[in-house]
Amino acid sequence: MKRIKHSKVKNTALIFELLVRQVASDTMNNMDSKALRIIKRHYNSKSEIQKELKLYRTIAEEKFSSESKAEKFVEAVLKARAELNESQLRRDKYNLIKDLKANYIVEDFFKSRVKNYKLHASTYKLFEFNSADDPKEYISSKFSLIEHVQTSTKKQDNAPSLTSEHKDVRILASKMVVDKFNEKYSNLGASQKKMLKEYINNVTNSVKLKKYILSETTKLQDNISALKTSVGSKVIKIKLNEVTNLLSELNKKHTIEDKDVLTMLRYYELVNELKKLGSK
Repeated sequence: MKRIKHSKVKNTALIFELLVRQVASDTMNNMDSKALRIIKRHYNSKSEIQKELKLYRTIAEEKFSSESKAEKFVEAVLKARAELNESQLRRDKYNLIKDLKANYIVEDFFKSRVKNYKLHASTYKLFEFNSADDPKEYISSKFSLIEHVQTSTKKQDNAPSLTSEHKDVRILASKMVVDKFNEKYSNLGASQKKMLKEYINNVTNSVKLKKYILSETTKLQDNISALKTSVGSKVIKIKLNEVTNLLSELNKKHTIEDKDVLTMLRYYELVNELKKLGSK
């Protein structure tokens, strides 16, 4: 019996998401984007990879109110996947992976954390294998997809996700984000802007991002400790001690998440407010 195992290097949806994030990073730094060329070369209307990507995105985006509808939908997607030209798809993937290896250090490229990783992995397993290979793992992956499709997801805000838009819209959106960055975030402090820049620049290097954040947590702790003397309220001092403890917990994390970056931005703002308080 064949073991069902996920392969990051062969997961076309995972690769696409990382490439789009790399395009955003390159654009932010006014660099000629190799990632954009790879997207245009391999994810085009004539490629089987693009057809498979649409099926990945369909699984990720569609929602149904009942389990029976969700199950029928998943079955329909798997049927559509089976109708793709498998030999052409293998050739397309081979050329895509070859292109990635020629332009990036693959191990570093795939280090970046992806929000929908488990969903992409389960979808990959169903696309690449069948129930006879490993019945238990196959059924587990299938029910993960059914559960995802059946469960409604509340939007955090009214802005559409980059991954929910067509390719050209995503690329244009990335460019617009960069063009508007200084205007939109002109009220941010230098440390906050640098944190955002480090976050965007290291979409494919989570180790470097973690190292930077850990160094910043130490600086923030030192700043908060030094500024506590300017605070007269005992209650505020207790809260600041709690913040210092939370920074210590962040320092122990093995993986840095998006929410941790947001937390750091808030702590920078706290330090700025303490400095203003001390200058009065």
